[in-house]
Amino acid sequence: MSSATVETRPGHQNPIGWLWRHWRDFRRTRPYWGGKLAMIAGVPILYFPYAHLSLGGMTIAMSTTAGAGSLIIGVLMIILGLTAWFQPAVRVFAGIATILLTLVSIPVSNLAGFGMALLPGLIGGGLMVSWAPLPEPKPEAAAKGRRGRRARKAEAAAASNAVATNAVAQSVATETVAEAATETEAAPAAEAATETKGAPVAEAPTAKLPAQAEPREPAAEAPAAAGDQGDAR
Repeated sequence: MSSATVETRPGHQNPIGWLWRHWRDFRRTRPYWGGKLAMIAGVPILYFPYAHLSLGGMTIAMSTTAGAGSLIIGVLMIILGLTAWFQPAVRVFAGIATILLTLVSIPVSNLAGFGMALLPGLIGGGLMVSWAPLPEPKPEAAAKGRRGRRARKAEAAAASNAVATNAVAQSVATETVAEAATETEAAPAAEAATETKGAPVAEAPTAKLPAQAEPREPAAEAPAAAGDQGDAR
């Protein structure tokens, strides 16, 4: 039994498939990648002013007066990314604010987190501004589409049934023609055999020998005829 023939239990669904379908619908109905890049850009802006970097045996701390500004910019960019996810209606505002905060972070927050937040922030803001939802199909168009799909399915089923019926009819006709041809060929042979059995056997013609010529008697009257001629003289 293959997986295509297995009957699914009513009310039983695969949890992984259910989560994947909802996650796919979530990504397709909002500026997902723009919000994600905005949140990624906010992380280095937040991290470097409060990080303690070590170069060899020396520890470097960047906790300056710009730390508060970096904190505000980073938190705002993360919030804007989440807003674009869960409130797609304000995506244009969120995208413009993300681009402006990314540009402000260049002089305020260590050159936009040493350049790590510059490209993700600008690209993410542009994606949020340019994203637009797909137009919802009209009820009449959707109903017509469903009816059209049903009609096409019905036509395809009718065509397949017609093809199957024609194939069966052709096979039956072929078998009938073959049987008729076999019977037609067998009938003369049977009649010829019957006539051969009932007809009398013809006798073979005998060769007639040529008639023998009857022997002629010698001419005995020739001298007498000669004597008669002498007397007459």
